[in-house]
Amino acid sequence: MHKKRTIILLLLLLPVLLQAARAQTKIFVATTGNDQSAGTLSAPFRTLQKALSVAAAGKSAATILLRGGTYYLDKTVIIDAARFNAAALAITAYNNEQVTISAGRPLQLRWEPYRDGIYKTAVPAGLVFEQLYVNNRLQVLARYPNYDSSARVFHGTSADAINKEKVRQWKNPAGGYVHALHAHEWGGFHYRISGVKPDGNLELDGGWQNNRPAPMHPQYRFVENIFEELDAPGEWFLDRSKNELYYYPAQGLRLPEASIVVAALKNSIVLSGTVENPLRHVRLEGLNFLHNERSFMETREPLVRSDWTIYRGGAVLMDGTENCVIKNCNFTELGGNAIMVSNYNKRDTISGCHIAWIGANAVSFIGDAKALRSPSFRYEDYISYDQLDQTPGPLNSNYPQQCVVTDNLLHDLGQIEKQATGVQIEMAAAITVSYNSIYNTPRAGLNIGDGAFGGHLLEHNDVFNTVLETGDHGAFNSWGRDRYWSANRRYMDSIVALHPELILLDARAQTVIRNNRFRCDHGWDIDLDDGSSNYHIYNNVCLNGGIKLREGFHRIVENNIMVNNSFHPHVWFRNSGDVFRHNIVLKKYFPIQIKYWGLAVDSNLFPDAAALQLAQNNGTDRHSRFGDPRFRNAAQGNYTVVPGSPALKIGFVNFSMHFGVQLPALKKLAQQPAIPVINTGGIGVTTAIADFLGGKVKSVEGLGDRSAYGLPDETGVVVIAAGSKSLLAISGLQEKDVIRSADGKAIKNLKDLMEIYSSSNWKGHIPVTIIRNQQSVNLELKTR
Repeated sequence: MHKKRTIILLLLLLPVLLQAARAQTKIFVATTGNDQSAGTLSAPFRTLQKALSVAAAGKSAATILLRGGTYYLDKTVIIDAARFNAAALAITAYNNEQVTISAGRPLQLRWEPYRDGIYKTAVPAGLVFEQLYVNNRLQVLARYPNYDSSARVFHGTSADAINKEKVRQWKNPAGGYVHALHAHEWGGFHYRISGVKPDGNLELDGGWQNNRPAPMHPQYRFVENIFEELDAPGEWFLDRSKNELYYYPAQGLRLPEASIVVAALKNSIVLSGTVENPLRHVRLEGLNFLHNERSFMETREPLVRSDWTIYRGGAVLMDGTENCVIKNCNFTELGGNAIMVSNYNKRDTISGCHIAWIGANAVSFIGDAKALRSPSFRYEDYISYDQLDQTPGPLNSNYPQQCVVTDNLLHDLGQIEKQATGVQIEMAAAITVSYNSIYNTPRAGLNIGDGAFGGHLLEHNDVFNTVLETGDHGAFNSWGRDRYWSANRRYMDSIVALHPELILLDARAQTVIRNNRFRCDHGWDIDLDDGSSNYHIYNNVCLNGGIKLREGFHRIVENNIMVNNSFHPHVWFRNSGDVFRHNIVLKKYFPIQIKYWGLAVDSNLFPDAAALQLAQNNGTDRHSRFGDPRFRNAAQGNYTVVPGSPALKIGFVNFSMHFGVQLPALKKLAQQPAIPVINTGGIGVTTAIADFLGGKVKSVEGLGDRSAYGLPDETGVVVIAAGSKSLLAISGLQEKDVIRSADGKAIKNLKDLMEIYSSSNWKGHIPVTIIRNQQSVNLELKTR
């Protein structure tokens, strides 16, 4: 009887067991396989494309197991929801074997000596590439000045890179590139050389890689892909007209035996779907991505009014997905972006990845501008109140939402593109960024480009060595510039006073920044710029640059530690609603153009009585205190305070000091930020304000003034007050204008201005150049 019951039970379970077997479909691929085989462990397929075609034909879940080796893609692998029927898909390395997904093409070459240590070889006709790998190490495209690993910007720059004298040395520079920082150091520009003009200057095409148009920087520029500049070991040049490759090998390299791979594809794998039919449950795990081509000339789509343009591509592109995972993958020495999450994507996860030495961004979440109501696309643009769509929230759901980036190691990013970061968020909602180590970036380590649509959580990240090549930025940076925002401050003051309901039309949910460690040595540790609103910032350690809040509304900043720095409030609104409390600051506050101090600035700990008194003179910090915070072990980066600390009396609460990647294999590789020596250094000297032509002026002072007034550097003279009948006002100058030159001479400070005035006032007028609302304006300064 017992045996009979067992048989009946097995018969009843048979459909379930068969379904389970079908659900465990495994497809094997090996570089030594054959696409005519069965796809089993003993008879694997040869290509990923063949395995995908088999997986797509079934409806059960499938796992593609790749044996160790390098898989060279002849075209981008596209997994499209419209043609993929499997319930789920995993593409992973078999038994932790080393698997490389290459976007390159291996070449078998016959080298011959050319001259001066340079070799040349023929390559297949029509082959075009801009990345050359020798023994899997990226080489240097022929450039001027030569590559210098110690140089701060672009690995080497020179002011004469495109001078006529230099251009005359080149027989045919067409096809070369000019790379330069933005004139204000707000990212970079890239241009393709199309020829030489009759006057000896270059004909250039490009410059669209930054959404804040400006000239290229006069000093920070270099050229590449020009044959005459092939003059250093490791450099190479492809003569496309002759199909010849030239290469200057390093000493000791056995070139005939070297592995040669050239970049071929920008995108390796694309996960594709739509809002209506998303691609679901695809997992990429344990894969190494290499050899992707550069994309800086494709970086041209403006991201509404942020400073960014973007290329919606990368080694992995996700567009229209749900519940997809990229786990434990490596992305190294790529020409452009590593992971691009574009348009609608929901509940996707990126974890355990190592992304390093790449041309652009590590991870980007970029929604569709058509999901925004009343979008504007340039900093200076805005839509008037009577034409503004005043419906809260997005117009559709074509944007990333509820996605997670956690436990990743991201470093040495933006090797060529300087508007690049560890995690970029724009036109997205509820993105979680946690336990990541991010360092060695040309601009921010984490960037949020607008207020649409908020709800992000940034926690337990370690972000340092940031803003290494640019300026006026932070380790964390954000912009607001939402649909109601305008660069015209007078308009903004009036519109938000009359219609405060506009403020949160886009920034619908609060963004939380907590339990992170930030360090920026060329800006602010946390930089909320240009209307960034609806933030809660707490339990963060700021190691060097402090916290800046410019304009914006509804920011709560509490229980943070600002080592060797302080609070930087810039140009607040009357009704900002901002709160700054229970924080430890080790310098005086650094306010700029602050008339209204928000909802509450109080109960903070200052380093000394003088710093506290300055704050109280502004009407803030009635209940604040001063004194040594008594950190437990500041020298080792432990900023918890011991019992009896005065910080505890102002409401400060200790928090965990664990930051960055936690996965043991990545944590072992991750660098740590420099821990500063505590230095309160006193409160400094108040900037001198001078009477001038009936108004008041002062020198530009420090990075704070540079950011507040949108300057390319820290020089000039600020008009503090013009008065209605002063000569300053009659000349057309206004409060907050910055005088940058007078009588054809650069103005570094107030002393320069007074000297020029003394020597030139007999003329009755002095030509001046000013910066107003971050735009250059020429005026005549009347002196009598």
